[in-house]
Amino acid sequence: MNAVRWSHRHTLIFAALVLLLAGIVPPFAAVPATAQDQTEIRFAFWGDPAEEAAYQAVVDSFESAHPEIDVIVDYTPGQSDYYRKIASDFAAGDAPDVYLTNYRQFGQYASAGGLAPIQSYLDNSATIAESDYYELSLDAFRFGAAGELYCLPQNISSLVVYYNEDLFEAAGVPVPEDGWSWDTFVSAAQALTQDTDGDGTIDQYGVVVTPSMYRMVSWIWGSGGEVVDDIANPTTLTIDTPEALAGLEKFVSLGVSGYNVVPPEEEVAAEADQDRFMRGGAAMFIQSRRPVPTLREITDFSWNVTSLPVLDQAATVLHSDAFCMAANADNQDAVWTFIEYAGSAEGQLLLAETGRTVPSMISVSESDVFLKGVPRTSSDASPVSSPEAVAPLPPSNAQVYLDNVTVMHRLPSISTWGEVEDAFDAEFDRSFYIEGFDVAAAAQAAIASSKDAFDRAST
Repeated sequence: MNAVRWSHRHTLIFAALVLLLAGIVPPFAAVPATAQDQTEIRFAFWGDPAEEAAYQAVVDSFESAHPEIDVIVDYTPGQSDYYRKIASDFAAGDAPDVYLTNYRQFGQYASAGGLAPIQSYLDNSATIAESDYYELSLDAFRFGAAGELYCLPQNISSLVVYYNEDLFEAAGVPVPEDGWSWDTFVSAAQALTQDTDGDGTIDQYGVVVTPSMYRMVSWIWGSGGEVVDDIANPTTLTIDTPEALAGLEKFVSLGVSGYNVVPPEEEVAAEADQDRFMRGGAAMFIQSRRPVPTLREITDFSWNVTSLPVLDQAATVLHSDAFCMAANADNQDAVWTFIEYAGSAEGQLLLAETGRTVPSMISVSESDVFLKGVPRTSSDASPVSSPEAVAPLPPSNAQVYLDNVTVMHRLPSISTWGEVEDAFDAEFDRSFYIEGFDVAAAAQAAIASSKDAFDRAST
């Protein structure tokens, strides 16, 4: 086992050995039955320190409610390192019993028989039901011809614009409103790209966003295009249509080929987008819900969120992670008990309280714990009875995440989707930094280089 934690069971065993050696208990004194009967399961996840604390809170609460199950926490800080580790663990036959993954990654493990479907567990649960969750979040984790559910989604986030209210006010630019136009967005980004110290070099940028497929697809849908030919059984990228190319052109125009409102390549390499936004070096930051716990640490300025700019139509991309069960887990009933708890109202309220997630459980997403950042009560895991007495936490416009559900699109969950994204990113990852970047040629190259991945895909 790759992760070891000094659990309650280990403490009891150690205490018994100490007493035995000290002659305080007879040689055949037994460790309490509750410790002997305890089942261990390993839970793997990744994230920044705020996210680690969020999932640890879920584990601690679960273990209090289920002392017969000991959850071994297997935490990896970095996303890339985490997914490499998960792949290595599965290849070595040492997969975590339950692990957190996004819907674009889980297909490779489901197709290889590495995951146990949870459909029957959910159907027979007395605690949760499919109707408790947003349908799109469940659909993202179905696999196979029968559309069987493999993982339980814990969030339904989307791409939004985080913005620094103080910088907007200082520049005399109206703060954005949900549904704002592309032209209004671009005008704000231009006005907020500034040489603030007069040395001839830009040191405050209008917007920071990664030129990757996961960011750019919202612009494709927003222009009326499609990313693939069939979401359930995709055979090719369809990013060479006039509509898709128009969306890609708009996204790329944020770089040196157009408005030049994003940092240059060398600056991006030196400082992460989130760090730049947090220190006030960028007025807008395009991301999912994930950075909220860390952004709440900001004390130097006020911030909020709004929708992506609307092109021809409102659109954004689904961001969803889920708890998945390994097929070779020795104690699948115990694993399900943990998944069921983490995905229940109690578990989702714990995560919502940290600010990390847009809960996939509808009732929790509509609670003040999520919408206003107020604490839940410790006694019944429900929102506080008088939320008006508690100062809300940012973002004050959390409703935008729920409004986005109606304009949200998902990407495929085929077994080779990661390779498709890699093929796209290889063509577009420097699109902000090359003058005269040829979007149409890059789209054709991405279609050609991803063909083999589609041909080998399992759905």
